[in-house]
Amino acid sequence: MKSQKPFTHPYIPNSAPALREQMLREIGVQTIDELYADIPDRLRFKGRMKLPKPLLSEAALKRHIENILAKNKSCDEYLSFLGGGCARHYVPTICDEINHRAEFLTAYAGEPYEDHGRFQALFEYESLMAELLDVDVVNVPTFDWAQAASTSIRMAGRITKRSTMLVSDTIGPDRLSVIRNYCHPVMEVALVGHDPRTGQMDLEDLEAKLGSNIAGVYFENPSYLGFLETQGENIAQRVHAAGAIMVVGVDPISLGVIAPPSHYGADITCGDIQTLGLHMYFGGALGGFIGSRDEEQYVSEYPSRLFGIARTSADGEYGFGDVLYDNRTSFGNRKGGKEFVGTASALWGITAAVYLSLMGPQGMYEVGRSILQVSQYAMRRLSRIKGVKCPRFDSPHFKEFVVDFNESSKRVSAINAALQKQEIFGGKDLSKDYPELGQSALYCFTEMHTQEDINRLAKALKIIIEK
Repeated sequence: MKSQKPFTHPYIPNSAPALREQMLREIGVQTIDELYADIPDRLRFKGRMKLPKPLLSEAALKRHIENILAKNKSCDEYLSFLGGGCARHYVPTICDEINHRAEFLTAYAGEPYEDHGRFQALFEYESLMAELLDVDVVNVPTFDWAQAASTSIRMAGRITKRSTMLVSDTIGPDRLSVIRNYCHPVMEVALVGHDPRTGQMDLEDLEAKLGSNIAGVYFENPSYLGFLETQGENIAQRVHAAGAIMVVGVDPISLGVIAPPSHYGADITCGDIQTLGLHMYFGGALGGFIGSRDEEQYVSEYPSRLFGIARTSADGEYGFGDVLYDNRTSFGNRKGGKEFVGTASALWGITAAVYLSLMGPQGMYEVGRSILQVSQYAMRRLSRIKGVKCPRFDSPHFKEFVVDFNESSKRVSAINAALQKQEIFGGKDLSKDYPELGQSALYCFTEMHTQEDINRLAKALKIIIEK
């Protein structure tokens, strides 16, 4: 009988028996089990795990994974009206062409001596975003909007030396959860109510909660529920009179047609660049941005990287590098870091720079106008269906709005299940996160939707609701 050959796994490094034995000898143990000696025997699994047989060829592995992926139904196959923080926008081919270049795709971190244009590319991103937001300073992208908002709130707390932040209660539940987790135990988060008819912030509630302990106020415009907060200047006056800071979250693709937050009093602006040339990727290529005035009290509180431009020793040549790196970041000052940050989304910042360069002011205006036109047509079309009220809030909207199904006898979950049978992803069910809205859903419309797409949705909804 032939002895079984030692098994070397093609995809697991250091799985060759001889190499494993050499590594064990080097660290002074006989078996791998000795490495887990601290784990009590009662906690150790004694049986054999029910795993399928190993795949020993790359072709077999590829076929296996492709069969699994084939079960997914993406927005390429289905018509999607999902939003709530990640939506399907058009991605110009050049965006993928640039971000796949090796000097960007593999340049995770490092310094200028190994940099092949990444520092300059990110400086250009910051400059383009600053122009779009009409601010002086923009950081290299953080992980996502939730982190950008959390960091902006922490910045407001450090600047004002106050410990409580007021947040509009129309914020998305996921983002609010991250903010609370990120700020605890340094800062507290308290909610400000809204007008149930319009969705606008309740100014009386705001006035009652502003005080000497309030670092600032955070709201989003457009809001998570799609409506535009039209009271920005009034909110800013009240916030600044209390010695606090106004932080506004914004969808940057709206800024071709809507005034940036800095124009109505925002001290810090934040948001996500997913709408600027980034794919959805089953959850989104996300990248949070933060922008502010070029004032020392603000710039010194950024915990993330900022790239600046400076003259070099050679006439006519310029270099790009970190600004106040040692003073601001946990990378430069581990023990004294005001806030610790980790992996950034620099590659997506470069991609967004490509998108903004390609679009220009006119392009941003045109895409914003298209989204407004599409969403307005959708409102009129869906509101004709008996048992449907939209938009739920009596306010202007951009891209998203709440569709109220309470007058029908259908639950949102049942409506969405029926829509999926027709290869349509319906709006996000809000009944759990916003119980006061009852059976309502958040629908999203972008420049990717056509009149035919909306008519198809309306026809499907009419049949489902009247059935």
